Amino acid sequence: MLKKTKLLLTITFTVFFVSGCSKWIDKGESITAVGSSALQPLVETVAEEFQTQNPGKFVNVQGGGSGTGLSQVQSGAVEIGNSDLFAEEKKGIDASVLVDHRVAVVGITPIVNKNVGVQDISLENLKDIFLGKITNWKEVGGNDQEIVLLNRASGSGSRSTFENWVLEGQSAKSAQEQDSSGMVRQIVSSTPGAISYIAFSFVTDEVQTLSIDGVLPSDENVISNDWIIWSYEHMYTKGEPEGLAKEFISYILTDDVQENVVGDLGYIPITQMEVERDWQGNIVG
Repeated sequence: MLKKTKLLLTITFTVFFVSGCSKWIDKGESITAVGSSALQPLVETVAEEFQTQNPGKFVNVQGGGSGTGLSQVQSGAVEIGNSDLFAEEKKGIDASVLVDHRVAVVGITPIVNKNVGVQDISLENLKDIFLGKITNWKEVGGNDQEIVLLNRASGSGSRSTFENWVLEGQSAKSAQEQDSSGMVRQIVSSTPGAISYIAFSFVTDEVQTLSIDGVLPSDENVISNDWIIWSYEHMYTKGEPEGLAKEFISYILTDDVQENVVGDLGYIPITQMEVERDWQGNIVG
């Protein structure tokens, strides 16, 4: 009888405990932000801080490229689509149903293996390398070494930005493709003759950045538009954001995050830009 009583009490306590936990879990909120790998480190870092300050509220952050972010937020599969591109730039996306929230600016720089023997290149020669017209580093003052191209994946916002401003809208020569910015850096650092491009925020001393026509890839040169290979970092919502999505986007745009987190991670706060571009690349402010 005593054993039966103990078992009954244990079952009752377990049911009560699980029921209580379920009520606590039900109070939790979560959203998903998917897309740009260039923007991903910033969103992940801010999401961690946001969750620490707001227990029970969760932001699930995933990569996949800007195209994925835009298509998934448009379909309603996720609450936020992260993108290096304006929605108007992506085929198959109805920009009229999406709301743009620009949270930062990112510069994009060509990177090469440290042993190619080149530190500066003309914009025209950089273009010809990615179009396959220049195939050896000695043609641009470097070592006698074959150039190995590494493209970003077709859905990458970084690729679209690079092709827009360097290749004048043309597509790069077919070559190995990689979506992950970290993997791009790793492949370039370990592959003789390799060249690709990544966001400033992913640059480390494993690779050599290239200046273009004497202009260094720096935040200062992006801010003044002397370095033209840059893009806005967008967080798109389908319609005006509500609930947790609205809270999180508002949080990432606070002065505290913009001044203390954005810059520390290699991005440029929106408020620091001296110029403004529209989706067609025109200077509008």
